[in-house]
Amino acid sequence: MVQVSSATSQLRPLSDPGQGRKTLHHLGADDRSSTRVRIVDAALACMARQGLGKTTVDDIARQATFSRATVYRTFPGGKDAIVAAVTETEVARLFSSLAVVMGEATDLEDVLVAGMVEAARRLGGHAALAYLLAHEPGVILPRLTFADMDRILFAAGDFAAPFFARWLSPDQAARAAEWAVRIVFAYMADPAPDTDLADPADTRALVRTFVLPGILALRASTDDAPGPTPIRSIRPGSPTNTTKGAVQ
Repeated sequence: MVQVSSATSQLRPLSDPGQGRKTLHHLGADDRSSTRVRIVDAALACMARQGLGKTTVDDIARQATFSRATVYRTFPGGKDAIVAAVTETEVARLFSSLAVVMGEATDLEDVLVAGMVEAARRLGGHAALAYLLAHEPGVILPRLTFADMDRILFAAGDFAAPFFARWLSPDQAARAAEWAVRIVFAYMADPAPDTDLADPADTRALVRTFVLPGILALRASTDDAPGPTPIRSIRPGSPTNTTKGAVQ
């Protein structure tokens, strides 16, 4: 386990801590129909047990204890429509949980750590996703390449940027958010043997050593006049080298 010192970093917030929650309205999570939710959750249970290819509308109906007709009334498009609803719902649930932990962060380091740990825990503990990656990777992996991956990064970055904007300018926040999302995807796709993103201590060490210095360098290079500019500390009055002694 990586040991992290108690030194912390902080920038004065530039905006309201609750600002990030305002991005949730476009996620399609406003349908509170209990029937729809039960069908979505039933589909997730079926996929976690037997994958997507073997799951039928009848399977989902039985799991939800609904008739086949009820399922089709709710999702006239059948299985494809259900799968689309599952994706939309799970993204909304992930973003909702991220909004809670990131909204409670009190400095830039904490918001990075909180978001990365929560994302890693939820993605790593997602039973349906784990089954598909293990047994039907063709369902998931094409979504993580080229244009589809760009759309995922844009949506995730668009969601996360307002949380970073409490300490960074909008452009800096957008770049920092995309960077954090890329790191999560990279570590989830190819886990490092000595770093577990679901572990707060490991993630804080990673953030202090590699992520935060890069973000601060970005801020320094875009905020100040032309010419070399030292990386400024996040907490007023603290040493300029924020990573020195952070990881032991």
